[in-house]
Amino acid sequence: MSILIFVAGAALLIYSAEKLITYVVGAAAGLRVSVFLLAIVFTGIEFDDVALGVALNVEDLGDVALGTVFGTAISMIGIVLALAAIVSPTKVNIPRPYLALFAAAPLVLIPFIVFAPLTPIYGVVLVLLFVFFIGYVATRELKRSTPVFRNAEILEKLEVGAGPSGSASATASTSKQDPADVPTDKPPFVVTMPFNKERPIPGWVAIALAVLALVGLVAGAAITSYGTKGILEDYHIQGALFGATIATLVLTLEDIFLTVEPTRKGAPELGVGNVIGSVVFGVTAKLGIVLLAGGSIDVDENVLSWHLPVLVGMTALAAYFLYTRRLKRWHGFVLLALYIAYWAVSFAVFGGAPIESD
Repeated sequence: MSILIFVAGAALLIYSAEKLITYVVGAAAGLRVSVFLLAIVFTGIEFDDVALGVALNVEDLGDVALGTVFGTAISMIGIVLALAAIVSPTKVNIPRPYLALFAAAPLVLIPFIVFAPLTPIYGVVLVLLFVFFIGYVATRELKRSTPVFRNAEILEKLEVGAGPSGSASATASTSKQDPADVPTDKPPFVVTMPFNKERPIPGWVAIALAVLALVGLVAGAAITSYGTKGILEDYHIQGALFGATIATLVLTLEDIFLTVEPTRKGAPELGVGNVIGSVVFGVTAKLGIVLLAGGSIDVDENVLSWHLPVLVGMTALAAYFLYTRRLKRWHGFVLLALYIAYWAVSFAVFGGAPIESD
């Protein structure tokens, strides 16, 4: 029964997360803001991860919550980015300062883990670090003459068009003019949801649907947390190991969709923005919010000796691949192989939970 509860909660969580991101991005497209910035904010900020992590920590499963922080960040590189490279090798042009921040993000965890336990005070600092990251990206994007992935041609490719007729072609009719320069005294915009050709809906309706999706997200996280606790008790699986592997795979499914699909459609920066935002958010604000909501978490030495080094190494490697400005198929196979090795070693060598639980 615990497995069925976990599966039901995970299904609701994934569905709600997909809809939430879809409606928020679709509504924001009508405002003509930087699509790369939206990818960082709306797809990079993992609402489902936060909801599940908070629920787990409140349920005294802080070890599982911390496991998902590392597991999700590693899977974003070893599964999501890897599959995007394997399915659709492509050129990609991400500003190098963004890549530097991406590569350095896991390093901020070192002092916090060294001076464990992780406390709510650390949580405040981690949240502020993510706020600074978002502020930096937003400032650069607003000042750039051609913000990353902002022009109407890209929006048309992704079918996130906005216009009085609700079609992507309406957006393209701006003659590839920077959306921020388009006059605002136009009729209300109707947006088309990304990645599908369904009937367009007004932006305010998309916002209302996003709220409903958020409710489903919270409910799915609560159900998944309850099912997780039952699985741990029924099958005697170590908490952090489960969080860093099986639970993480559930949280990764919608990210695969949100990264592979835009890459396949010729919009790789949007998918890469999802990966960069997710990793940076996961090691800063996500962990910070979990600590603020659920209290302190004790950390075992294996986190510093195994999970964190893996995350640092894979993030640096991914940043280097993106630095070459060409995401190749062999890059994906290398990242995927490293992730499989991480799984194998985690189970074989660290069969016990790498994070102490009370």
